[in-house]
Amino acid sequence: MSKSIHDIPKADRPREKLLRKGAAALSDQELLAVLIGKGTPGMDVMTLASKLARLIDEKGLDVKTEDLSQFAGVGDAKATLILAAIEFARRRIKPEGAKIVTPADLLPHVRHYADRKQEHFLCASINGANEILNIRVVSIGLVDRSPVHPREAFADALSDRASAIIVAHNHPSGGVEPSLSDVDVTKQLKAAGDIVGIALLDHIIFNRTDYFSFLEAGRL
Repeated sequence: MSKSIHDIPKADRPREKLLRKGAAALSDQELLAVLIGKGTPGMDVMTLASKLARLIDEKGLDVKTEDLSQFAGVGDAKATLILAAIEFARRRIKPEGAKIVTPADLLPHVRHYADRKQEHFLCASINGANEILNIRVVSIGLVDRSPVHPREAFADALSDRASAIIVAHNHPSGGVEPSLSDVDVTKQLKAAGDIVGIALLDHIIFNRTDYFSFLEAGRL
């Protein structure tokens, strides 16, 4: 459960923390809380930021004003501020269009999920030139497992007209060695991709400092 802003020592609140440590020290939730500024009488800013972070995870670069404004307390002003911040960063970082040559090339675009306390299963849609079209969270699981069904992984890739996908998930519990469940999911996704004509290029497991690639390990 998210802490209320009033439960956080003043020096560690998002705005003050950013001033002391820089933006890179903030979690996604804290960064959104800075953008939002304040919550509503019925919802603390940290709770609202948590809900928005989850929505943006699911939508990726496709997030729109109406997606954000469905939450009480997010009017046009806050929604446009968030979308402007995303677009400003996108134009400089450009995750879509980024070239994937090796599995490690995807890591800068997903590494911020390493701090999540639950497994987040991500799917990157890739075009025929090995460029990223979009990255979305398709499943959120428990501390040690994130079940995903092939239809969840391929649904958005089909709408993106992707040629391939790379899937990835964080391991909150530490190491990056694949579990039996990870191996099974990889086999299912590869088989499903062969049927729908969208290749599974890799499955990457990562934490803050390390990663495991099924492709690099010769297990795909």
